[in-house]
Amino acid sequence: MTTDEQRDPGHGNSPAAWTAVIIILVAFTIGTLAFWFDVEGYGTQWLVWASAGLVVLGFVVGGILKAAGYGVGGARVKSKH
Repeated sequence: MTTDEQRDPGHGNSPAAWTAVIIILVAFTIGTLAFWFDVEGYGTQWLVWASAGLVVLGFVVGGILKAAGYGVGGARVKSKH
């Protein structure tokens, strides 16, 4: 017997959270590689800043999807309980 206080809140296991995390991970990977190549002198500083913008975009997309009902407990997410 579980009460509402004992139920797992989901910890971000939703389409909105997964989409945001994937976008942010890709952005950090691109930014890290671009920074490394820039150290080698290839002039990819613009790609580092573009990946920083992609991180921000990941947060925005996650927020939009959450507002559209794809967040934890959202109307468009199938409950596993």
